[in-house]
Amino acid sequence: MFTLAELEQAHAIVSAAVPPTPAHAWPLLAARLGTRVVVKHENHTPAGAFKVRGGLIYVDRLKHEQPDTRGLITATRGNHGQSVAFAGRRNGLPVTIYVPRGNSVEKNRAMAAFGAELVEHGHDFQEAREEAVRHAARDGLHLVPSFHPAIVLGVATYALELFRAAPDLDVLYAPVGQGSGICACILARDLLGLKTEIVGVQSTEAPSYALSFAARAVVATNSADTRADGLATRSPDADALAIILKGASRIVQVSDAEIADAVRILWTDTHNLAEGAGASSLAAALQEKAKLAGKRVGLVLSGGNIDLDLFRSWVMQGAANVEKAAMS
Repeated sequence: MFTLAELEQAHAIVSAAVPPTPAHAWPLLAARLGTRVVVKHENHTPAGAFKVRGGLIYVDRLKHEQPDTRGLITATRGNHGQSVAFAGRRNGLPVTIYVPRGNSVEKNRAMAAFGAELVEHGHDFQEAREEAVRHAARDGLHLVPSFHPAIVLGVATYALELFRAAPDLDVLYAPVGQGSGICACILARDLLGLKTEIVGVQSTEAPSYALSFAARAVVATNSADTRADGLATRSPDADALAIILKGASRIVQVSDAEIADAVRILWTDTHNLAEGAGASSLAAALQEKAKLAGKRVGLVLSGGNIDLDLFRSWVMQGAANVEKAAMS
């Protein structure tokens, strides 16, 4: 999909707007998992998630290849939209973003703050995306996809940073939403000639890529009702799946309850607030703890954009219920 030289060049472009994010080894997490752990903190980007990197490279290439582009349009649950809005503003392009009804209030506000016009449509991402496609055709706007080689190239700049900081990782857990993150990790690993095992993570309530991985063909689902909105994908991308099938060892499914536990643990052990997708990598590692003894483990904390109300109702209420049950 790209060369190491192209990845280095992309990193230079991304770094002008997104300083390299830290990769920390947290002692409390190491004690909890019983092995060495490195966390890649993509929650520390200007948009609070890794996807901003992909938007910057996609729009940079678009600016050179289609200089007459009138405006950008896309659909999102939040982080992809912030990426497009951030890159559009830096390049002077108007941005329209479709989100499903009931989408994260705080992610909506963040996209609007970057200058995007928001439109609510449909009950999930798939319906919002389909309407964005119709709007793009009607008004002559450039439709920014959720998965594209230029987006993966931009996202791979975080994998380049991580693997150069920690080239001896035995296994890396990467959340899977639309697929750009895990594909970026696979491709960067291969370009650097490393042996790191890459494991995808999905929600039990949105297992389309896990089902597709098992079937070795695209399998769509009728719903994606996880509270981890960054994992809420019903229809896998065929190109992403091909890369995952070739380069990932497996896809682990974690429940919303396991993800909520991981959000709480990341807060107590590292004082970092993770969104559901961002905490899913830790949830998977905890599920597979028995397999990890003696291994150096990497966790992608892909984003920290969780609404306060969701944090209270899902994460903190779950903790209160656990405490109450323990006392009864």
